[in-house]
Amino acid sequence: MRGVGIDVVDVARFGQALERTPAMRARLFTAPELDLPLASLAARFAAKEALAKALGAPAGLHWIDAEVHTDDTGRPHLEMRGTVARRADEVGAVHVHVSMSHDAGTASAVVVLES
Repeated sequence: MRGVGIDVVDVARFGQALERTPAMRARLFTAPELDLPLASLAARFAAKEALAKALGAPAGLHWIDAEVHTDDTGRPHLEMRGTVARRADEVGAVHVHVSMSHDAGTASAVVVLES
């Protein structure tokens, strides 16, 4: 194992932050992610935070260098590029596992990095 990270997000509070700072959406999410419902955005933000923690939370990571995709069954996976991919290479992370959930106003995510 190369790293593990977890994050929890209050969905309503996250929505308020996005309303207060509209430019935040473009800094946090890629174009395909932008049109998702608020709870899904909060879960994706939690996944990106968990990924950053699993990578050691170094300065200089760009949020849009990590993108959450889901397959036909709804299973999520993380695509890493740019600053995030470089850090993953530095720590020897080859396999990335992500689990996300949102219920009762809370979104959460766990990321595990393996060599």
